Amino acid sequence: MDIYCVGGAVRDHLLGRPVHDRDWVVVGARAQDLLNLGFTPVGRDFPVFLHPVTKDEVALARTERKSGAGYRGFEVHASPDVTLEEDLSRRDLTINAMAVRVPLSSPADVPPPGLQFSPGDLYDPFNGQRDLQKSLLRHVTPAFREDPVRILRVARLAARLADFSVHPDTLALARDMVAAGEADALVPERTWQELSRGLMEARPSRMLQVLRECGALARVLPELDALWGVPQRAEHHPEVDTGAHMLLVMDECARAQAPLEVRFAALVHDLGKGTTPTDLLPRHHGHEQRSLRLLRQVAERLRVPQACRELAEVVALEHGHIHASANLGAAALLRLLQRCDALRRPERFHLALQACACDARGRLGLQERPYPQAERLAQALAVVQAVDAQAVVQAAQASGLQGPGVGAALTSAQEQALAQWLGEAQ
Repeated sequence: MDIYCVGGAVRDHLLGRPVHDRDWVVVGARAQDLLNLGFTPVGRDFPVFLHPVTKDEVALARTERKSGAGYRGFEVHASPDVTLEEDLSRRDLTINAMAVRVPLSSPADVPPPGLQFSPGDLYDPFNGQRDLQKSLLRHVTPAFREDPVRILRVARLAARLADFSVHPDTLALARDMVAAGEADALVPERTWQELSRGLMEARPSRMLQVLRECGALARVLPELDALWGVPQRAEHHPEVDTGAHMLLVMDECARAQAPLEVRFAALVHDLGKGTTPTDLLPRHHGHEQRSLRLLRQVAERLRVPQACRELAEVVALEHGHIHASANLGAAALLRLLQRCDALRRPERFHLALQACACDARGRLGLQERPYPQAERLAQALAVVQAVDAQAVVQAAQASGLQGPGVGAALTSAQEQALAQWLGEAQ
């Protein structure tokens, strides 16, 4: 039995990037052989096991044959006679189809840390190293078409390796898959998993561009795909095209190292502009409510986590008001904070401000402009938080107020605090 480190770990090592996870393949073994060594099976569908010590996933060398639609219909064959090249040939991209043999006496031994090897130790039957040097994402074999998740993975990898281009043949293969309806077979969990990981990469715009180039974006996120070709007012958006603006916003989120909730909110905050009546263009009156409806549709379909959905709803409805908040007085500032539920959810409000800052800077030539609205609104929230709500409520009740009267007294105290702060600031 020989054990090999395969896939992304080898690729990242050759690129000089940090290696976080290592994938292993054992050649010349049966499932029972690994069970006898203390390995734990992961599932029934694939011959994958957990290492008895490291708990890394270790797979038997296997071949696969598509037997149905989507990515679930596969017949898997794993046996000692499956070669390493046969196993690597079923992988998606050449740069992920390289392997390094690890000199262990048994697969149950603990592999050394890191990944050190000489060029002669590299097993590269599909010229992955050459494609690394060419900065090229190229499929291994036409079997790429058998798994629609691979379209999402290529797009996600393009977001990580932003200088890499997708080989024209691979892009054409992805287009054929989309045309054949393969992308329609993707299930929500896998789609969200790949999209969310791509949003967190260094250039999330590249993922969206690749998905759009092969037609998959229109199948996976038609609400987002509808933004391309929709104009906006040039005085506010020098890039004009709403889809181009979205790409700039997503890369601004990455530059700000924003968390996933912010990136998803930024992704969907303008969806309503894709449904603006043509006679209103390039203005987009009322797009906030349309965006809210569409993002809820997306979140429901892809089963987006609640935290991402809730922040996206706030940003979609209020980003215009937050952008225009520089001249708001005390009463209007308090109403904005209340609509954002900022007093009860201050952490979420600060994330909303970050998303709005990325939206404001995600415009052609305006990436470096300041966004004082975020600091001003954060200070306004701090002023309101400093009001002793318990003391105000007790005083109101002592004076005979009840119910709505108590609430009005607290609102008045908070508004007065804001007015005093604004006066001091002036």
